[in-house]
Amino acid sequence: MRLFIAIELPRKTRDALAALQSELKKSGSDVKWVAPENIHLTLKFIGETDEAGLKNILRAMEEAAKGHCAFTMRAASCGAFPNTNSPRVIWVGLSKGSEETKEIAEGLEVKLAAIGIPKEERPFSSHITLGRTRSSLNRDKLVSSLNALEGKPLEEEFMVTKVTLFKSTLTPKGAVYEALQEASLKTT
Repeated sequence: MRLFIAIELPRKTRDALAALQSELKKSGSDVKWVAPENIHLTLKFIGETDEAGLKNILRAMEEAAKGHCAFTMRAASCGAFPNTNSPRVIWVGLSKGSEETKEIAEGLEVKLAAIGIPKEERPFSSHITLGRTRSSLNRDKLVSSLNALEGKPLEEEFMVTKVTLFKSTLTPKGAVYEALQEASLKTT
């Protein structure tokens, strides 16, 4: 099974991000958009794992989560990797909670590395993926749209109280996510 650990977003935030996607879709660019119900903030992509490894992953996730306090997260304006003039991944950053998500992701890396799951080579960047470009079709229009939206905050704020282990099943219509287990963050 294909697994990842993420922060789920409340419906109101996903709806606001879906509205942002709709605005960007007007560019007519060739982008594979994340389905609104699947929008989340990935903390760690694990990949293919068998049933035997699942218990160790769950234990590592719970240990990492209990070392961090619940926090407030706020979605900010959109951007792109590697940059807005050459977008491959379209994302929304955080104006609040970025440091906390980074610390949780780093804690997960340490705990999961201890059970044999390789560490990510790139440094963690707190972001919510909205879509990935598939070709350069209408890239100029997409770049204009991204530049017009850059710096315009969403102001969608919510409390993060848990992290979730998801199973991702790839289908011809796109990925289907299933929440397998949650691990609570400390509350004060």
